[in-house]
Amino acid sequence: MHGLDPTRLPQHVAIIMDGNGRWAQQRGNLRIFGHRNAIKAVRDTTEGAAELSIPYLTLFAFSTENWARPAIEVNALMELLVSTIRSEIKTLQDNKIRLHAIGDIEGLPKATREQLHWAINETASNSHMTLTLALNYGSRNDLLHAVRDVCEEVRAGKLNPQDLTADIFASHLSTAGMPDPELLIRTSGEMRVSNFLLWEIAYAELYITPKLWPDFRRDDLYQAIADFQKRERRFGKTGEQIKK
Repeated sequence: MHGLDPTRLPQHVAIIMDGNGRWAQQRGNLRIFGHRNAIKAVRDTTEGAAELSIPYLTLFAFSTENWARPAIEVNALMELLVSTIRSEIKTLQDNKIRLHAIGDIEGLPKATREQLHWAINETASNSHMTLTLALNYGSRNDLLHAVRDVCEEVRAGKLNPQDLTADIFASHLSTAGMPDPELLIRTSGEMRVSNFLLWEIAYAELYITPKLWPDFRRDDLYQAIADFQKRERRFGKTGEQIKK
């Protein structure tokens, strides 16, 4: 944390947690072994963000495309998610963290869905930080749902197409009410965004680390934020304009 400028912290950090399977395979274990060890990274990173008083942290936990993985891995992931939510509720409460979720939650297995709803309700009054899990999430699906909602409002006469703005459209996304991520972190060195928050990361600063997610800790988060604070965020302007 030393050396970070507390006045220039990102208000929203999003993380693509990648590399669990490779981490396990490097150790001669099944992929689920990597997912189990990734819990430590989630806990430490979340606590680190809370210590910095970052208001929003969003973690890409399971994509709509991940259903294509072997059934044994998907089933183990869902069981792990249930047990992790149950075991980590005290950490969330102690740090006054509100749990939130985006994605097709109703498409998750019943036990996973019920445990998630329970934890969201239990932490609803916490206000220090919002931890969002992107589960059964795909940004293209989210954008399509938003387009359909806007079309319904137009058809119902509630919205004139000429009055549609970026803010109105964003209010139909599952991330409505959150600021856009200012910093997007991806572990494992992969150079892609994997259908994650495509609308929201339009001006996010990207930070790619070769470290595999199970090895990621709060010091790595601080390093990413230190790098973020060195960036010149211009939003289409010139550097000279920003410095004025």
